[in-house]
Amino acid sequence: MKRILLVAIAAMTFASCQNNTTTTDASTEAGTTSIAEGTNPVAAADAAVMSFDNENYNFGKIAPGEKVHYSFNFKNTGKSPLIISNATATCGCTVPEIPKEPILPGASGTIKVVFDSQGKFGMQDKVVTVTSNANPTTAELHLTGEIKESK
Repeated sequence: MKRILLVAIAAMTFASCQNNTTTTDASTEAGTTSIAEGTNPVAAADAAVMSFDNENYNFGKIAPGEKVHYSFNFKNTGKSPLIISNATATCGCTVPEIPKEPILPGASGTIKVVFDSQGKFGMQDKVVTVTSNANPTTAELHLTGEIKESK
């Protein structure tokens, strides 16, 4: 009898851990949709627009340990001030520097990037993801090139 009771309790415990029910909130019932986590929301139509001169910079062939400095130039072609909230790189060897002040409509700005090739060899493609209030909210910048092996 104790075994049956113990098995029943264990079964109920495992069943309660598998909560596959969906929940709704007042905003979805009212006809609005919420943005799922991990999606890329689109800003309003009158939002800022970040237009880059070049989103990919090929630094060619360099020796190990060299640092590559590049400035990605952009212009706010939207109707609202552009606020860049963050810029992250794929690894710690690439460091982006973003403007601190809002970029007014029609104005230009730069995102400075430094890539340290120390300890890297072969073909490289370093990606800097820029997050802002622009439409779309994220942009990807690429630093590509090759690091020659030392002889």
